[in-house]
Amino acid sequence: MSKTVKNLMIRDYQSRLEGVEDALVVSIRGIPANDNNALRLDLLKQDIHISVIRNALAPHAFQDSGLAGLKPLLKGPSALAYGAESVVDVARALVDWAKKVEQLELKGAILDGQLFEGAKGVERLSRFPTREEALSQNVTLFLSPARNLMGSVTGPGSKLLSIVKQIEEKLEKGESIEKIA
Repeated sequence: MSKTVKNLMIRDYQSRLEGVEDALVVSIRGIPANDNNALRLDLLKQDIHISVIRNALAPHAFQDSGLAGLKPLLKGPSALAYGAESVVDVARALVDWAKKVEQLELKGAILDGQLFEGAKGVERLSRFPTREEALSQNVTLFLSPARNLMGSVTGPGSKLLSIVKQIEEKLEKGESIEKIA
């Protein structure tokens, strides 16, 4: 392959992956055509893209991006999976597909510069919370002390209010008030 063609491919990778900082590396070699099409269509519905890459050229395209850490994973046939809200969503989708299609090899992923190697690393990444889940967990943690405080403050007042309500009801019925529990 000529140097001109290589440079064109590198520029194509750079333009296609512009703004992508986190991705997953898989091998889709050996997957039957029907399964490959089903995989790609299902992932595309989730806004996840798969691009087959050349291992010798990809590091040149990734050198100034967050994807540079993927270089150790680029051995043998490789494809890059990226998109969705985060790489966690990509990992979840591909872990599900790896259960259905034995030939799908999960090589690893990168998230915020941290490398997750092999299928076990990708499975571990798939158990991470997504951005929205992490935000909701933080909001819950932030609000729980205030919620507990309000429960403590309003608890005795509501009990007193229920006792007054019971006394009022007994008096309206003309009953005598002996003891209210």
